[in-house]
Amino acid sequence: MFRLALATTLLAFTTSIAAQDVTSADLQTLQDAAATVTNDIAQARGRDAGQASELDRELGEVRDDIAYLRGKLRREGKVSQNEVADVRTRIDRIRTRAQSAARGISTSAPTGGDRELPVGTEIDVRLQSTISSASAQVEDRVEATTVLNVDNQDVVLVPAGSVFRGTVTAVNRPGRLDRKGSVTIAFDSVTVRGTTTRVRGTVAQALESEGLKGDSARIGAGAGVGAIIGGILGGFKGVLTGILVGGGGVIAATEGQDVTLPAGTILRVRLDTPLIVP
Repeated sequence: MFRLALATTLLAFTTSIAAQDVTSADLQTLQDAAATVTNDIAQARGRDAGQASELDRELGEVRDDIAYLRGKLRREGKVSQNEVADVRTRIDRIRTRAQSAARGISTSAPTGGDRELPVGTEIDVRLQSTISSASAQVEDRVEATTVLNVDNQDVVLVPAGSVFRGTVTAVNRPGRLDRKGSVTIAFDSVTVRGTTTRVRGTVAQALESEGLKGDSARIGAGAGVGAIIGGILGGFKGVLTGILVGGGGVIAATEGQDVTLPAGTILRVRLDTPLIVP
């Protein structure tokens, strides 16, 4: 039986960066989040000093990149949403690995026969760039990263930060006959620990987060196959406003306008084929 591991994830500005330019306050949010990861690494050090040292090194690189983005914002007056999303994902990944190490859960590749996620398993992934029916084209590539670890209680099968890739398979722009803009996304591969595996995944929901709330918002782990538990600080607000997900992964606007999924949107992906992890 599979469950989503308890994890804390930075989603403090999931939708804001898509609606406006990245600001110094956004970069400060990244810096503050990186600072909180230090405590997670300290807790992991008692169980796995080597892993903690590696996470410290990676966190140092993240801090350097945040400093670079601050300088770029001062020099050029603009930082891209994708650059911010990339740093945010790396912070999430370091945090989750540190928490797993502190709990004694191995993040190395699983061995033996228990390496398969069955059809129907749902995995939450974060979009790395904005998708809109106003500009999307069929066969546009889509990339998203897993928000939480997926584990079998002993070993992490799909670590947070693993990359799901897919394509836009259909686009419908609002018009006189069909008033709702829509896009359809199909995921066809996932990269886990550097190995890419073919898979079929369909979008089941589009969600937004309440953002960074604090440790008191943690939700206990434990659920059956396909269940999605909290694990994100503050939890989910729910379905992204103004968006409806239908059969076959069609994502449509509820009003007569284009549908837009901002960078950082959480998509709940349902596996349509088993995923055997490397």
